Amino acid sequence: MNSILFAVLIVGVIGLVCGIALAIASIVFAVPVDEKAEAITEMLPGANCGACGFSGCAGYAASLSSGETTNTALCNPGGSEVSKQIAEYLGIAAGEIAPMAAVVLCQGHSANASTKMEYSGVESCKMASQLFGGPKDCVYGCLGLGDCVKKCPYNAIHICDGVARINPELCKACKMCISACPKGLIELMPLHKSRAAVLCKNKDKGVLARKECKAACIGCMKCAKVCEAEAITVVQFNAHVDVDKCTGCGNCEEACPVKCIDILTLK
Repeated sequence: MNSILFAVLIVGVIGLVCGIALAIASIVFAVPVDEKAEAITEMLPGANCGACGFSGCAGYAASLSSGETTNTALCNPGGSEVSKQIAEYLGIAAGEIAPMAAVVLCQGHSANASTKMEYSGVESCKMASQLFGGPKDCVYGCLGLGDCVKKCPYNAIHICDGVARINPELCKACKMCISACPKGLIELMPLHKSRAAVLCKNKDKGVLARKECKAACIGCMKCAKVCEAEAITVVQFNAHVDVDKCTGCGNCEEACPVKCIDILTLK
């Protein structure tokens, strides 16, 4: 009986010593809690998309708390409402966030784009693009294998006839789809404003581009010549619209001989 009690006593003493050691360690190695940063993190949407330029919501909150940045308008998913909430909490001026939505600049669906081979590998645009640029003749176009779909946390993207399409009502402009697209086809455009968009990223010369896709930009520069706002530039046989300069007048859409320019009004 004495041996049993002695064993229990030893175990109890060991437990007590370990408990005291853990208590001391928790005090010595305690990490200070930034209550202000935690409060700001609670205000953010929790998307952790990195669109703000920081390492997720916690990183942005810590930077605001420490004063590393005072710009409350970096969270696109949160919008101006979250910006104002954070600014009110910190006692600083709130920045305005222009509502934006992502757009896929490609019309390479089955009626327009031809294919050079049948792809049966991993369902990934990134993987498929490593095999001669992908199964489509146009190596610049959307492959429709859904890397952007998998990345979107808001279920705003779907594949329609081999091309990704984004629902502006669900899009939060988090930019996660932009980073996921290996072809660089996705850009942000302002909501509730009419702006021109060149729905093509093909950089081949006109004749070759048209063979690859019926809706390809041929770099003819007619759109740039009629743009009074000087919002269009043509580089490497491909036109691009500066949405900040564009007024949505529609002159470029009318001038485009291949109809690859569309005046978009995202709602």
